[in-house]
Amino acid sequence: MVKDGDPSWKPTFIVKPDSGCQGDGIYLIKDPSDIRLAGTLQSRPAVVQEYICKPLLIDKLKFDIRLYVLLKSLDPLEIYIAKDGLSRFCTEPYQEPSPKNLHHTFMHLTNYSLNIHSGNFVHSDSTSTGSKRTFSSILCRLSSKGVDIKKVWSDIISLVIKTVIALTPELKVFYQSDIPAGRPGPTCFQILGFDILLMKNLKPILLEVNANPSMRIEHEQELSPGVFENVPSLVDEEVKVAVIRDTLRLMDPLKNKRENHFPDIYVDRKHRFPPVSDRMSSSVLQLSKLFIARSQKLKQPAVKEEPSDSEPASASDANPNPEAHLPSICLKQVFPKYAKQFNYLRLVDRMANLFIRFLGIKGTMKLGPTGFRTFIRNCKLSSSSLSMAAVDILYIDITRRWNSMTLDQRDSGMCLQGFVEAFFYLAQRKFKMLPLHEQVASLVDLCEYHLSLLDEKRLVCGRSGTSGGRAPDSGTPQEAAASAPLAQGTPPACTNSAHKVSNSRHALS
Repeated sequence: MVKDGDPSWKPTFIVKPDSGCQGDGIYLIKDPSDIRLAGTLQSRPAVVQEYICKPLLIDKLKFDIRLYVLLKSLDPLEIYIAKDGLSRFCTEPYQEPSPKNLHHTFMHLTNYSLNIHSGNFVHSDSTSTGSKRTFSSILCRLSSKGVDIKKVWSDIISLVIKTVIALTPELKVFYQSDIPAGRPGPTCFQILGFDILLMKNLKPILLEVNANPSMRIEHEQELSPGVFENVPSLVDEEVKVAVIRDTLRLMDPLKNKRENHFPDIYVDRKHRFPPVSDRMSSSVLQLSKLFIARSQKLKQPAVKEEPSDSEPASASDANPNPEAHLPSICLKQVFPKYAKQFNYLRLVDRMANLFIRFLGIKGTMKLGPTGFRTFIRNCKLSSSSLSMAAVDILYIDITRRWNSMTLDQRDSGMCLQGFVEAFFYLAQRKFKMLPLHEQVASLVDLCEYHLSLLDEKRLVCGRSGTSGGRAPDSGTPQEAAASAPLAQGTPPACTNSAHKVSNSRHALS
C-alpha cells in the first residue's frame, strides 16, 4: 500500500519469529511475498518490522543499546531507568541491505548470542572497547565529537515512558486478576530490557522490549579447541550487578522499618556492598552474598552520579546508615518525575480503570454483558439515540470480533481492547464536533464525573461499596462492585486533559 503511494520506496523487512529469543530464526527480506515468509508463517507466527537501514555506526560497525528499566509500581505508576547500559556490536563492517548481503548475520544483527560465534568477536577487559561495551563509554565518545548527550538521553527517556504508558493498561488488568485486593502499596515489580537503536541522526528507535532480560555476568571463552571456560565479563558486571543491587534497595519492604543500629558484622565497608539484616529473607541473603563475592572484581560505576538527599555523603554519622557504604543509586526515577509532560497520553490507562471497576468478579479479565450495561447506566451514556438494546448489539458485535482474534478462549466476555473500541465509538457519537483525542478525553471526564457523584452519594447514605456489601439499589453483583470507589491512586478526573470536569458538567447540563 505504501509503495502504491511512493513507488521509490524500497524497504527491507526484518522477520522475528514469535516467542523467539537470542536472535534465533531472524532473517531479512526485500519482498513481502518472499517464499520463506509465506512458508514460516503457516507454522510459526512472526513479527515483521521495517528494517532501519541508516543506523549510527561506530568503528564502521552497527550496534544497539540494552537499557534496563525498573517498573516499580503500576498504581501509582513508577518507572526507573538505569543510568548505564550495554552496547552490543556487530562483528562485520556495516553496509546497507542488498540482495547480496541480506544473509550476513554478523553485519545486520546485533544479538550478542549470535555475534559471540563470529571469529571477529572481541572480548575486552575494558568497558570502552571490544564487541560489548558500556553505553556510557559510547556517550563519552559521542560527546567528544560535539554531540548533545543531554538531548540523546532526553529522547531515550521519552521513548521509555511512552512505551511503558502503552503497556500499563493491560498490565493493570492482569495485575488486578492475580494480586489480592486490599494490600497497600505495590506487591510486585519487573525489570524490563529495552533494546534501542540510534539512527544516523541520533534519533532513538525502539526495537523491542524484553520481559525477561538476561542477567548473566559471565561468558564462555574457548581455552583450546572444544574446551570452554566461564569467565567474568567486566562490562556485564558493571551494569547488571548495579541494576540488581539497587532494585533490591528500592524494593526492600523493610527499608523504612529497619532499626538504625546495625552490628558491624552486617556492614561490608571494604567492598561497599549491601549489608544484610537478619530480618531479611534467606533469598535476599543469598543474593547479597553473591554480590559481595562479585564485588572483589567490580569497579566503580562509569557514570558519575549525583548524591541523593536520602543517602548520607559520609559514614561518620552518630548512627551509621549501612547504605552510606554503597554507591549512589544507579536507577533514575523518570516517572512520576516527568508526569506532567506525559499524562496527556494516559487516556487508555484511565479507560482501563473504568474497565476494571466494572469487571465485578475478582480474577476475571473480561467484561460480561451485565457489567457493560451497568457501565452505560452508571455513566449515563444511554439516550434516545442509543437505547439499551443498541448497547447490547454493540457489545455482542465487538466481543465476537475480538474473541475471534484471540487464542485465549478461557474467559467469555469483552476484553480490554474491545472495551477501548466500544469507548471510542461512544465518544465519537457523543462529541461529534471534536477531534478524536478530545472526544475520548471528554467522555473519560464525563464517566469519571458521574462515578464520583455516585461514590459521594453512596458515602453520604452510608452505603459505601468498599465494605463488599450489596447496595439496595444495585440490581446485580456487578453493579454492587461497580459502585465501589476507583482504585487507590486513580484520580476522579485527569487534571491534564484538554477538557476538565467542569466541561463535563457543562456537557451534562
